[in-house]
Amino acid sequence: MKSINGNQFADMVKMGAHHLFQNADYVDALNVFPVPDGDTGTNMNLSMTSGAKETAAHTSEHIGKTAQALSKGLLMGARGNSGVILSQLFRGFGKSIEQHATLDAKQFAQALQYGVETAYKAVMKPVEGTILTVAKDSAKKAVEASETITDISELMAVVVEESKLSLNRTPDLLPVLKEVGVVDSGGQGLVFVYEGFLASLKGEALPERTISSSMDDLVSAEHHKSVQGYMDTADIEFGFCTEFMVRFEEGKKAFIENDFRNDLSEYGDSLLVISDDEIAKIHIHSETPGEVLTYGQQYGDLIKIKIENMRQQHTDIVGEGHSSNTAKKAEVHPYAVVTVAMGTGVAELLKSLGASAVIEGGQTMNPSTEDIVKAIESVGAERVLILPNNKNIVMAAEQAAEVLGIEAAVVPTKTIPQGMAAILAFNAQATVQENQKNMTDAFAHVKTGQVTFAVRDTSIDGVEIKKDDFMSLAEGKIILSQPSRVEAATKLAKELIDEDSEIVTVIYGEDVTEEEAGKFASFIEENFEDVEVELYNGKQPLYPYILSVE
Repeated sequence: MKSINGNQFADMVKMGAHHLFQNADYVDALNVFPVPDGDTGTNMNLSMTSGAKETAAHTSEHIGKTAQALSKGLLMGARGNSGVILSQLFRGFGKSIEQHATLDAKQFAQALQYGVETAYKAVMKPVEGTILTVAKDSAKKAVEASETITDISELMAVVVEESKLSLNRTPDLLPVLKEVGVVDSGGQGLVFVYEGFLASLKGEALPERTISSSMDDLVSAEHHKSVQGYMDTADIEFGFCTEFMVRFEEGKKAFIENDFRNDLSEYGDSLLVISDDEIAKIHIHSETPGEVLTYGQQYGDLIKIKIENMRQQHTDIVGEGHSSNTAKKAEVHPYAVVTVAMGTGVAELLKSLGASAVIEGGQTMNPSTEDIVKAIESVGAERVLILPNNKNIVMAAEQAAEVLGIEAAVVPTKTIPQGMAAILAFNAQATVQENQKNMTDAFAHVKTGQVTFAVRDTSIDGVEIKKDDFMSLAEGKIILSQPSRVEAATKLAKELIDEDSEIVTVIYGEDVTEEEAGKFASFIEENFEDVEVELYNGKQPLYPYILSVE
């Protein structure tokens, strides 16, 4: 095959997206840190799926036009850093071939190279040993090989081979990968995309992963069935769509599907369980997703978690009523601060501080570029400041700011405490640029602490971690791991609070009782007399405690 056109490229995209979809769970499982937010595969899958849908809807025989469709779909669907980088790779690819009706091997290789250059420019501080390295190495090899190889399928085989070799080298470039014993998850996702491209060019089928696809089909059917009964958001009894997988572990509780299903049915409705000898995949609608996850951990490792707020989704789809929506659209505000958070209590707290809108998202559910754009458009503002509150959402927020038709800037908050401090520094009389600087300066003085649970045994930075232990994270670094949640929280407080500290804000999650949280707040007051303590029920999943120290 000496050249490819837009129709052939569209099929490559379709196969690449499908292969990534089939293996998204595996990519998620490569998450370095043992926290319950390994979502690289999910983010890349949703991003690539968005690109594939746009490509299918606007396929042209002209490959440049087809590539532009892929670029647009990826741009708007990009989620998380991995999804944004993937979108930038194909944004550059598409830009370089927009005038081409067909591509030969050399042009294809050069387009891959241009995509790499575009992606590197989009990342403020590129890190080697990641998806960027895998893309760079495979593109470089493609350019070299295109001097002698004229068949595109042969060239793609070279790209796939080099991408796998580069992936296996990532632990040598990023020490934390070697310490944990995994390859880079984003790089693995890109390899799956490239394998799909090659299968399309060779006319070969790729192996199916039936447990994922059958569960997804069942979940879609269950959602379709359950939504028929909801005429109003308030009617939703179990508000959190919770999906996760359990990899069975020797020495843990024996898995008996009927017993497992009966026990879980006590936590909600719309329960689906699919299992084989090694794993079980679960879907349930529950009011207490944290308790559901804790139950699942009795059987083994949690290797994928996704929690979505169905009440928020329902409100976004049907609105609060036609008349009120019309009024909202007609009203234009001079300024808006739009932020991201998980937990209804956290959202309420951010709104009370001055946030115009809070997008449901964070760990395990990064909003896409399009999600952020739609949320901002719904506010109806002339100028907007975007606070991601998560390091994996910053790049998607920056892409959203670029495509909006209004003046917009990102304040690169990476935690809820940083977001709180930034909102308090907002000045409606200042320019967007002045606010961006002042709000960024404001959160620089805030320290963040988090308590969460470990999803597997590992060792990071000298800290031995046991599955199901509670980990204390100070400024994003794991400092200790132990069985007691209360001890993890108190030791974290001692690590973060010093003689210069004045205010400590404690945000407790959905699994923590008011009594336990109150005792923790009292501990801080008794041990640090000069510190003022503020206590809030954030109702956030996965993180029992979030601490802000100023």
